Amino acid sequence: MRQRVATAVWRVVLAAGLVCGIGLLPWLTQTDPAYTVLKARSAEREPTPEVLADIRAQLGLDGGPLHVLGRWLGGLVRGDAGQSWISGSEVLPDVLQALGASLLLMSVALLVAALTAGIVCARTLRLGARRRLGGRRRGGTGSAVIASLPEFLVASVLATVVGVQLGWLPALGWYGPQWTVLPALALGLPAGAVLGRLLDDLLPGAFGEPWALAAAARGLTGRRIARQALRRCVPALLPNLGLFVVGLTGGAVAVEQVFDIPGLGRTTLQAALAQDLPVLQAGTLALVLLAALATGATRLAARLLTGPALRDGALSSLHRPAPPAGGLLPLLYGAVLLAVVGVGLTRDPLALDTGARLLAPSLDHPFGTDSLGRDLLARIGHGAFDTLLLASAITAAVLVAGVLLGLVPRVSAPLVDTVNAVPPVLAALLVTAVAGSGAATPALAVGAVAWAPLAAHTSALLRQERATLHITATRGLGAGRWYLLRRELLPAVLPPVLRHALLRLPGVALSLASLGFLGLGAQPPSPEWGLLLAENQPYAERAPWAVLAPAAVLALLGALAVTAAGGLRRPRRRRDAAGSGVPEPPTVEKELVAAR
Repeated sequence: MRQRVATAVWRVVLAAGLVCGIGLLPWLTQTDPAYTVLKARSAEREPTPEVLADIRAQLGLDGGPLHVLGRWLGGLVRGDAGQSWISGSEVLPDVLQALGASLLLMSVALLVAALTAGIVCARTLRLGARRRLGGRRRGGTGSAVIASLPEFLVASVLATVVGVQLGWLPALGWYGPQWTVLPALALGLPAGAVLGRLLDDLLPGAFGEPWALAAAARGLTGRRIARQALRRCVPALLPNLGLFVVGLTGGAVAVEQVFDIPGLGRTTLQAALAQDLPVLQAGTLALVLLAALATGATRLAARLLTGPALRDGALSSLHRPAPPAGGLLPLLYGAVLLAVVGVGLTRDPLALDTGARLLAPSLDHPFGTDSLGRDLLARIGHGAFDTLLLASAITAAVLVAGVLLGLVPRVSAPLVDTVNAVPPVLAALLVTAVAGSGAATPALAVGAVAWAPLAAHTSALLRQERATLHITATRGLGAGRWYLLRRELLPAVLPPVLRHALLRLPGVALSLASLGFLGLGAQPPSPEWGLLLAENQPYAERAPWAVLAPAAVLALLGALAVTAAGGLRRPRRRRDAAGSGVPEPPTVEKELVAAR
């Protein structure tokens, strides 16, 4: 009971710290909020001292940030979130309306994600139901490509091709159910690919558990066994599903911008840029409450699905020893990526030729040219080092942080919920306010939020692994916590978490580039890959190769990361005497004696 109270207090402290930090944002950035509000209201009006003083008096800014924050909190207790500094309208109705639009979009996007995840792991379910998983080749290339596609690129392509050129569905606005289809596809396809890969990683272990073997021996249908295997694996993914719920609600800024959706993410971003504190604080508080509700719901669902087996330590490990996957595909993808980068390095990425603007791919320009006549192959080759090295370094750092924080879920779980409630763009603004703008700002901003899914994944897998029978037996033989962590828990949990981190590597690269829109990331004429996408996006309809070339390289990076991660498996300890390949239980007594 004390632990639950301490966790609840820690969660409240973090949420209050976030809301208060956002309330201090204008003063942290050392900008005059009155000047920012004036520019947001009327960009042409002269910011004279008299005009600024009048705005300060209207908004009550003369009392300082603590006075403004205290007045907002006092009104919030009475159900009054204040009035917008820009429009003067009541904040609470506007935020609730934006939240409703985002929740509707999130619901449809989750449905798309669920269908996508089902397609990704359909082959494993089919083979598992037929007891033929022994010869299954681990794939994931297609899902890796989908997962690596940036949401704003998918949104732009769907809006241009499906909405404008074909006219099948509306591309702009928010007036009814049919307006949700395209943005839900843009959000749900990448999310579903990630969830499908994580689920596909767990299913073979579920089909190999004793209950599945006994069910098959009793003559139960393969379809019923597959349903139970799916139920067995879902609890380990529910924490990440909770993160996706909040991310699809508040983090869908780019998609909402493309499709002109008045959602909460877009509303929060506009309020942050205009320093409209009442709207920004109310929107952030709504996201924090949504994160708490999503976390509570997923934990309750995990307990209901797992049943008393989690409490009694009667589960089997889903992470069984397995031989490494074949290495031909990673070598092939790596060779293609190196060839593209190598050829691009021999060309000049900054050479301008205004007479060769937006040329289609040819022998002289294999990837075509951009809007300034620069060779795209050259820019992709020279941008590889900035993109890959920085993204790899951040991925390694957030992997370590995620695993370490995942080991202490009572501390990290409320922190994960709070961090995940902050849209990435808002996180960048907060990091810039504290650390200032500079070369390290994009890395700090992305790293500040990218560890949360890995920490949630680690905690969920550890919770499942601690409840397994072999851990219970090993603990009964006298093994201590350090021995169990070092010899049993980490070897089972690290490979899937590392594969998860590699799956997110292209997303980290794109997150770095997205900060360029705020002046925090790579700036022109830098050839950074994500910036190439952003620069060429307006020409997607006229010159699709200008967008497809960097997108294809990012997809190739995603395929390389996932297929290379397929070889990261928990090694077999030894084969049984008959050579059947079934792992023999470890001789715990001998290992404990050696450890002592």
